[in-house]
This record gives sequence, C-alpha cells and structure tokens, in this order.
Amino acid sequence: MQQTTETGSATKKFYLELVKPSHYDDDGYVIQWAKAWIPSNSLACLYGIGQVMAERKILGDDTELVINPHDEVNTVVPVKQIIRRLRDNGNRGLVCLVGVQSNQFPRAVDLARQFREAGIQCAVGGFHVSGCLAMLKDVPPDIQEAMDMGISIFAGEAEEHLDEVLQDADRGELKPVYNYMHKLPTLQEQLTPFLPDQFVHKYDGSHASFDAGRGCPFQCSFCTIINVQGRISRYRSGDDVEKIIRANHAQGITRYFISDDNFARNKNWEEIFDRMIELREDHGIPISFIIQVDVLAHKTENFVEKARRAGCKRVFIGLENINPDNLKAAKKAQNRITEYRTMLQKWRNHGIISYAGFIIGFPEDTPETVRRDIDIIKRELPVDLLGFTILTPLPGSEDHKVLHTDGVWMDPDMNKYDLEHVTTAHAKMSEQEWDDLYREAWNVYYSPDHVERLMKRAVASGIKPHGVMINCLQIHCAMKYEKVHPQQCGYFRRKVRTQRRPELPRENPVVFYPKYLIESLVKYGAIGLYALKINRLRKRIQNDPASKAYMDLALTPVDDATDEDLEMFALNDSSRAAVAKAKGEAEARAKHQSDTREKDIVAAE
Repeated sequence: MQQTTETGSATKKFYLELVKPSHYDDDGYVIQWAKAWIPSNSLACLYGIGQVMAERKILGDDTELVINPHDEVNTVVPVKQIIRRLRDNGNRGLVCLVGVQSNQFPRAVDLARQFREAGIQCAVGGFHVSGCLAMLKDVPPDIQEAMDMGISIFAGEAEEHLDEVLQDADRGELKPVYNYMHKLPTLQEQLTPFLPDQFVHKYDGSHASFDAGRGCPFQCSFCTIINVQGRISRYRSGDDVEKIIRANHAQGITRYFISDDNFARNKNWEEIFDRMIELREDHGIPISFIIQVDVLAHKTENFVEKARRAGCKRVFIGLENINPDNLKAAKKAQNRITEYRTMLQKWRNHGIISYAGFIIGFPEDTPETVRRDIDIIKRELPVDLLGFTILTPLPGSEDHKVLHTDGVWMDPDMNKYDLEHVTTAHAKMSEQEWDDLYREAWNVYYSPDHVERLMKRAVASGIKPHGVMINCLQIHCAMKYEKVHPQQCGYFRRKVRTQRRPELPRENPVVFYPKYLIESLVKYGAIGLYALKINRLRKRIQNDPASKAYMDLALTPVDDATDEDLEMFALNDSSRAAVAKAKGEAEARAKHQSDTREKDIVAAE
C-alpha cells in the first residue's frame, strides 16, 4: 500500500520513495514480520518532513510531490512496482534508504543496487553513514562502494536539509555526499514525525513513534548516539508534542514509543510531561508510552511521578553491568551500583514495568562471571525484564574508532553488527564461548522459576502481571524460536524466497516452501504451547491471595543501600570501593545538613 501526498492541481509528479530497510538473518533471508514490534521513528520523521515539503511546493507550483513510505520490517518492498512507477514518470523521483543502521547497510545497498541498475536516483542516510563520517578520517570501503555505484550519502539530520536534496534530485544533479553533521537542527517548531494510521497499524499494538529530543551528555564508549546526535540536549516544545499527539489521536493512535536515547536528559522533559498530563487529565486524550532513560533519572525531582501521570507504562534503562570495573572501562561512570535497587524500586512503586539492558563482553567478563552476575540480578534487583546484547564496536562509537585506528580486527560484514553477533576478539573468551554465553544468558534469566518470581513481584507491587507475562512470552519466543533479538522481532515471520542475500544461492521452490511451512508449523505450535503454559501460571499467581503478600530480597525496601549486605556489593575491590564512596558521600551530606540546621538555629536565636 502506498500513501500519496497531493498538492493542488499539479501537472507533473515527483516520487519520493522512503524505504526503511531490514537486514538479513543468519540464513541470508530478510527479517520481516506480519507485524513488527518496534516502530521506525526515522521513517516517521522523514514522512513528516516530506509532507511539509509537499505543502510548501518546494519543487514548484506545477509539481506534485508524492510520498510513499515502506518499512521493510513489516512490508515486502515492492521494488519492481517502484521501478515501473518511476520509469513511467521519466525516472523523476528519488529512493531514500532512511535510518539505516550498520547491520542494515548491506541490505540497503542491495536494494539501492536494483534501483540504480534501472537508472533511478538513490540516497542512503542513517546512523551508519553519519557515524562513519563523524568518527573516521577516511570513507570506509562499504560506503565508498555505494558511492561508486552512484548512491548519494546523507550524513546528519534531514529537518532543515531535505529540500536541498529533493531540488537537486529534481534537476538530476544529486551530490555524492551531503554532510550536515556540523549543522544539526534545533527541534522546536520543527516538522512533526508522523505516519498515516494504515502504516502505524502494521506495528504491534499500533504504536506510533516520535523523538521528544536528541543528544545525550554522557560519554559511553560503545554508544553512537553521542557522536551522531551530539552531547547537547535538543528538544521539542510542549506545543510540538501536543501537535504530534493530537494528529495521531485524530486517526485513533494513542500509544507511543518515544525514541529519545535518554529522555531524562531532555532539558524540556518537565514541560513535555506536563503537557501530556494536561492532555490526559483535562482533555481526556488517552496516552501511553515507552521511554528510555539512564539510571539517575529517578533522582530528578518529580521525574518518575510525572512520567507515570503522563502515561508511561514501561521504561528502558541502560543498566549494562553490575561490575564497576566494566562500567569504568565503558566510561559509564553515571551508573552507580549502590543506586540500582533504589532506582528500580521507585519505578516499580509507580506501577511502571522496568526493562534493563545488560551488555555481555566487557573486558572483565568470563562465562563464569556473567552467569554469576545474572543470578545476582535475579535475586537482588527488582528489575522486571532484562535484555542482553553483545558488546559491539558499532561504527560511530569511540570503541570502533579506537579499534579501527589501532588496526585491530573487526568483522568486515556489517550485517553482523546487530548486537547479537561477535564482531571482534575478547581477551578472556573465544568467539564461540562469547556467542554461546549470549544465547545462554536469555535462558538463565527467563528460566521458569524466575518468570514465576517476576509475576509474583508484579502482583505484590500492584502491577498487573499480564503485562509482565506478555513481555516474557515475547522475549522467550523471540530468542528460542525466532532466533532474533526481541527488539527486532514481530509476529509471524515472513520469508520471501527471492529476497535472499545475493551472494547466497536461491533455494529451489520445491525445497524452500515445504521447509518454510514445516518450520512455521513446528515453531508456532511450540510458541502456542508455551503461551498456554505461561498464561496458566499467570492465572494461578493472580488468583492466589498469598501473591499480594509476596516478598523477597529484591522487593525489600531500601533504607540505606550502603548498609545492605548484598553479594553485588562484594564482587571485587571496585564494588567495595563503590559502596565506601557512596557511604562517604552520604555521611558528608548528613553532616552538611546537620551543620545547616545548627546555623539556622543559631541565626533564629
């Protein structure tokens, strides 16, 4: 299905085909679903920008700008149809591969190659090209190969620059490179991220997506955000967010994935939350959303409270590790292990499900230490969901730049840079050990006994266990049966025989289709049985009066974290030092408060 934006009674057309590519699985097939779980904010941003370009008639009063969005994660990109449409229009148009991450770059180039062979103009933008141009002295071979093919490279953000690209394309004069990394736009009164409802409904739960801000002040060495979007907070206004919410509400969309990498560092967070609260409480507009924050967000006065009132249902937190040595190596000094339980309990006490990230492959990691750390988290931290990734030197990160500069081996296949594959060497683990440990970690955390514990904790905390159950079901089945990370999963895997990586052979239909059918029947039969099992468990826990009184170490209220006898605090010298530091800071604060009170008493006398 295509969406057409028409302007006036134009006599000519210019087609803007926006394609968000997926990437290949280990068998070389494009990863696609009937419904994807995570919406594409990049596609929504580009579509919203394109709409305004059409309204402004940037290509002239006699030209109609027709915008067609395609998210390959939930749609088979109609390559032949696009080629035919543009050929019939004298190839007047542009195919933009948008929001392309490193793992999606090979697929993006394979798609673009088909369009270029038909003489159609193409451009590629997103984190891969932006990160490489921002951090590396020379253009990497894969990007250079794309440029040699006649594909234009767009680095930066499109809000204030798409009109130039479209006007160049309309003249048939696309530049090889558009580099706007040093011209990042402000976001106030900028163009609204938006997708029509027929596209939003292709995502699980009909989630729309928007970014309320960009940029993060921290310096995590594995992160690409800080080098692509910058370390200075750029943010939308309350009016901007209200416009987004009202536009979606008008088409029946009320659920959102707010894609800020760290919403808590958005300097305008309170105005945005206040506006969402007003829309919910005073205007009756239903709003629910997922946000990403850092581990210090709970310390900001009223942040958690207002997040809940604004409609926050789930929060993603970059926990990453419980070993201070690993956190220090990643320049993640903001993560203090002494804050973890207090932080997670505060989100829980406000009825918000927590999803924490945990990275495997830090310098001090071994199979034994990772298994130990996961068991500690299960016992001592009240986190609901834990998502695992492999430490990956993503292009655009400091880690990648250092390894590249030092000439350290990194896997040249960008398709593997999805945080699920080992792409460089580790000092204490072989590639196979590292990969096996990553797969094992999901089973260790989502073991039957811990899933039961998670639902008991939910009931005891006044959280409906159904949400925890659904998330556990999705995560378990994504890893065990679909063999992909939950964040790139969806419902009902679609495999297209002809959409396989070019360097791999195309399977015979007589072999492919029976195999695909049998795989699907076995897989979804097993998923159905697991769903029945976990739902029976949920009902039993929910109907058991004793569940409301359930208590364990993770749920025990924290009076003074530094005085707790936790295994997490005694892992090594760095853990003990972190506790001692926190205790010293607490004592200093107490003394300061005492001195202040004494001065106030003396002044009053």
